[in-house]
Amino acid sequence: MRFAIHVRPGARDDHVGGARPGRNGPALVVAVRARAVDGAANAAAVAALAVALGVRRGDVTIVSGHRGRDKIVEVDGGDPAVLVRLREG
Repeated sequence: MRFAIHVRPGARDDHVGGARPGRNGPALVVAVRARAVDGAANAAAVAALAVALGVRRGDVTIVSGHRGRDKIVEVDGGDPAVLVRLREG
């Protein structure tokens, strides 16, 4: 499945949940402790998404938006119902 996310680097803790309007439609909010330096926030976002969706890290790929906060990700496997629940809160 492919969907939009919005990454919030420098958060107090890693958290996946909630939605916000984005350029590519409603975006799932992914807050990570890592700073946006040398790809650390991207790696942390992939790891947090994998845990939240119950898939392996290798199943989550950032398709576009590597340098911005708004990204499109592709997830192999995973349950679309889990994504809906994460967007709700």
